[in-house]
Amino acid sequence: MMNKKTAPVGVFDSGVGGLTVAREISRQLPDENIVYFGDTARVPYGSKSQNTIIRFSEQIIRFLKTKEVKAIVIACNTASALALDAVKDEFDIPILGVVIPGAAVEATKNRKVGVVGTEATVQSGMYTKVIQGMNPEITVIEKACPLFVPLVEEGFKEHQVTEEVIEYYLESMRSTDIDAMILGCTHYPLLRSKIRAYMG
Repeated sequence: MMNKKTAPVGVFDSGVGGLTVAREISRQLPDENIVYFGDTARVPYGSKSQNTIIRFSEQIIRFLKTKEVKAIVIACNTASALALDAVKDEFDIPILGVVIPGAAVEATKNRKVGVVGTEATVQSGMYTKVIQGMNPEITVIEKACPLFVPLVEEGFKEHQVTEEVIEYYLESMRSTDIDAMILGCTHYPLLRSKIRAYMG
């Protein structure tokens, strides 16, 4: 039995995107060990049903528990939005999600925030609900960008096709006057510089 203090933190995502979360955990808590699970066999999660996402999350949590983790971070925004409430009640271990839009709520001056995410995350309305719970005067403009995940997973971050896909998805959002944007999928920060360059 592992000492609770030295036990690792479990982190999981649908693929490589959650490594952005694992890196931030390591930066903030350098003494913590991390066990990372990237479910690349079943990526992307964003087009799957809530029941499927809950089932996948339960399977991964059971696996991570065999590694004697002391807590689990669901680094996948889709799984955080669709499965967190279900699995938190099911397992006897602290489980955290990543739907925390506080920075965008603080950053917006004109009370208009854009959210990009997977189909499932956008359809859940989770970001709109949380943001408007923090400040009901904020207008949230959400857009599903399902091709962003496979582009990252396939290593196309620097490819011209990625710029074309960004323009395809975000052209309508660029014409709004949002002044803050949430990248509502752990894969999307890997496209941050291209998204920022397009949005201006």
